[in-house]
Amino acid sequence: MTSHLQHVDPEIFNAVQEETERQNARLELIASENFVSLAVLQAMGQVMTNKYAEGYPGRRYYGGCEFVDVAENLARERAKRLFKADHANVQPHSGSQANIAAYFSLIQYGDKVLGMNLSHGGHLTHGSPVNFSGRFFQMFHYGVGRDGYIDMNQVEDIALREKPRLIITGASAYARKIDYAAFRDIADRAGAKLIADIAHPAGLIAAELIPSPLPHCHLVTTTTHKTLRGPRGGMILIGKDQENDMGVLNPKGKLKTYSEIVDSNVFPGFQGGPLMHVIAAKAVAFQEALQPEFIDYQKQIIVNAQTLAKALMKRGYDIVSGGTDTHLMLVDLRNHGITGKVAEAALERAGLTVNKNMVPFDDQSPFITSGIRLGTPALTTRGMKGSEMEMIAGFIDQVLLNSADESIQMQVRRDVADLCSLFPLYNH
Repeated sequence: MTSHLQHVDPEIFNAVQEETERQNARLELIASENFVSLAVLQAMGQVMTNKYAEGYPGRRYYGGCEFVDVAENLARERAKRLFKADHANVQPHSGSQANIAAYFSLIQYGDKVLGMNLSHGGHLTHGSPVNFSGRFFQMFHYGVGRDGYIDMNQVEDIALREKPRLIITGASAYARKIDYAAFRDIADRAGAKLIADIAHPAGLIAAELIPSPLPHCHLVTTTTHKTLRGPRGGMILIGKDQENDMGVLNPKGKLKTYSEIVDSNVFPGFQGGPLMHVIAAKAVAFQEALQPEFIDYQKQIIVNAQTLAKALMKRGYDIVSGGTDTHLMLVDLRNHGITGKVAEAALERAGLTVNKNMVPFDDQSPFITSGIRLGTPALTTRGMKGSEMEMIAGFIDQVLLNSADESIQMQVRRDVADLCSLFPLYNH
C-alpha cells in the first residue's frame, strides 16, 4: 500500500516515513498516546472508509451497509462485554464528540454543570471557557487540595449550594483513583445527573485494576486510544439502560430509554455519517482487550508508572499527590526552577516526548506551566519494564538539570535511540 502512496504523493509518503522513524527512535511519554497493533492499523486502512452509513445497524439511511453493520455490531457487543455495560455507542469521532452528545442527552443548553478545574487536572471539555462546555453551560469547578487529591468536601459544598443539573467527573492529569460512589451520592443529593469521562484510565478499568464508574453513573464517556490502545475515537457507555426519568418521550408517547436518547444525540444530533473504518478498528482493539494478556499489559502500565514516579522522587522531583494509582503522573518542577515549557523543549531535543502541563495552584500561564505530565502506556506497549523506567528517570533528570546544554541533550538522545532499538515498534 505504501508504494502507491509514494508514487502518488511523495511528500505525504515522506512525512509518514519520518513519523514512523520518530515513533520508533524516541521515547513516547505523553500519557494520552499509545501505539496500536498492526491488526488495528490494518483495520483502519481499508475499504470501509468508502462507505457512508448514517444511522445504526439495521436502521441505516443508505443501502449496501450489510458488512459495515457486522463491524459496528461486533464493536458494540465487544465493548459491552469489556466494560460490563448494557449499551455502547461506538460512533463518536472523538472523546469531545462523545462528551457533547452525553451532555445534551441529560441536560439543556445553559444548565449548570460542575466539573473538575482544568488547571487541577480536569479536561478541556469539562468546562474550559474556550470550549463548547464552557460556552454552552454555566460551569462551576472543583479541584484538588494541597495534598493533590480531589477535595470531596469542596465537591459537596459546591454541588449542594449551586444545585447543578449535571456533575462530570474524570480528568486528563489526575493520577489517583476516583470515588465514583461518593460522586453519585453527592449528585443524588444535589438533584444532578452524573457522567464519568474515563478517556485516560479506560484500559485500567476494563482490566478491573481500578474501580469502574459504570454502576454509579448515568453515562460514561471515553476515548478508544490512550490506555485502551485502539484507534483514535470516542464511545459512550451505559451501565444499566432503562427508561429515562426526565420525561423525554418517543414518537409513540412512551418514555425513551437512556440508550435511545444517547443514540439520537450522537446521530443525528451532533454527527453525520460514522467513520466505519475506525469503528472496525475499534472492534479489533476491543477484541484484543478481551484477551487475558491485556490484563497483564495494564498491570505493567501501573507498575511502570509507579516505578518511574518513585525513581523521579528519589532524584528530588515533586510528584503531585506523592505518586500514582494509574498510568500517569504530574511532575511539579517549581523546586527545580524550570518551567514546563522549557522542560518539554529540552526533553524533546533529547528524544523524550512529553507535554507541559499546569499543576494545582500553578503560578504560570497555561502556555508556560510549572509542570510536565508523564505516562507509561506507550513505553509498556513496547515491552519496557522496571529497569527501563529507572533508566528513563535518569535520562529525564540529566536533561532537566542541564536544560540549556545541547551537548548533553544530544548524548541523551543517542542513549534514548540505543534503548529504543532494543524495543522496536511493529517488528515483523
